[in-house]
Amino acid sequence: MTSPTPPAEPQFADRTYRSTSALVCGVLLLALVVVMAGDALLRGEGQAPWLALAALLTAVPLIVAFTLRPVVSVNDERIRVRNPFRTIQLPWTEVADVRAGYSSELIAAGGTKYQLWAVPVSLRDRKRASRAAGRAPHKDAYGRFSPGAGTGSAAHQHSVPPVAAADRTITELRELAEKAGPPAGEATGSTGSVRWAYEVIAPAVVGVVLFVVLVAVG
Repeated sequence: MTSPTPPAEPQFADRTYRSTSALVCGVLLLALVVVMAGDALLRGEGQAPWLALAALLTAVPLIVAFTLRPVVSVNDERIRVRNPFRTIQLPWTEVADVRAGYSSELIAAGGTKYQLWAVPVSLRDRKRASRAAGRAPHKDAYGRFSPGAGTGSAAHQHSVPPVAAADRTITELRELAEKAGPPAGEATGSTGSVRWAYEVIAPAVVGVVLFVVLVAVG
């Protein structure tokens, strides 16, 4: 008797995209907030410790949400977008397009747009890549490198024009979407999911309410 065929596995493990600068900024901001609020909690008098607690409850979740939390995880079957307050998961068959203008966006088959917070667009990075591409050697119609571009391996190493990091990521994501085939008509939402990050929203709301109450009672 033959053994049952195991379920097909994705062709590769999840690939993740996130902003390194956002991670560094988030860690530094968290350290600053914890040091300042911690000092008020330990040494403050009157309402100061409570105000420091309210500040921690409000600031820490928001800092985490906008710097450490955003990430895009993909494999050959689906894309998962973790934004500050929501996590969106869609199979590639429900993705109409992935594009980057002034921000990176995922467009679902039904027309709904989701921002990719983990793939920030840097106009400075684009300008830098554009300038580098203008200086890079290129081939003419006969396959020869342009004069002054350099010769040998150095010219070949730089024959591919530089691309901004966000645009390169968007190209990779679009290739995965195209590999899955065209969107399967209007998205019904049955195979995708959108989940709110209540673990981020709840403590931030509690912190704001506590701060308002403390200010009101004086």
